[in-house]
Amino acid sequence: MPQWTELYDAVLNGDDKKAHAATITALAAGALPMDLIQETMVPAMDEVGRLFEAEEYFVPELLLAGRAMKNALALLKPLLAASGQKMATRVVIGTVAGDLHDIGKNIVASMLEGSGFEVIDLGTDVSPAKFVAAVEQRQPHVVCMSALLTVTMPAMKKTMDALETAGLRTRVKVLIGGAPVTMQYAREIGADGYSENASGAVGLVKNLVARA
Repeated sequence: MPQWTELYDAVLNGDDKKAHAATITALAAGALPMDLIQETMVPAMDEVGRLFEAEEYFVPELLLAGRAMKNALALLKPLLAASGQKMATRVVIGTVAGDLHDIGKNIVASMLEGSGFEVIDLGTDVSPAKFVAAVEQRQPHVVCMSALLTVTMPAMKKTMDALETAGLRTRVKVLIGGAPVTMQYAREIGADGYSENASGAVGLVKNLVARA
């Protein structure tokens, strides 16, 4: 069990106010921001993912846990920036062009942040050009694309083509997901992976980074 059990429990139980208060308490007691992330918040979000896989947690619990984690992380990010510390892995995420759905994308982004990754969330209706610009400017290790509508899935292929044309495809791993998306489609467009849920997406990112 992590040293800062109140913070761990607050994230696990999706209590954003307690997560905020517990983070302040831990910092006042001398805890280092990166230690709080790696030794308390990441294990808490890992447990959230495990409970989701076991069907003991569902989408509402994931959203609440993600919000609690973000509340804690909001206090830690300025401290990390001031000390020059950075997350080891950067991930760009967005819902593709023509698609305004964001719940699934937001859950994945929250769980990635809770797992210790730096996340650049481009939002919804993200054009191929915007994905390309984000890769050029932010130099992420992984790009995650989401589509919740069958009619917007082709935007994933267009984004892959845009990355190839810009000479960036070999620089990043690309993962895709969303209700209509399948592993077969991921193979067809040349993506590096596919996940049907947020917990699986986090696991995929971890595996890709480990192999890299």
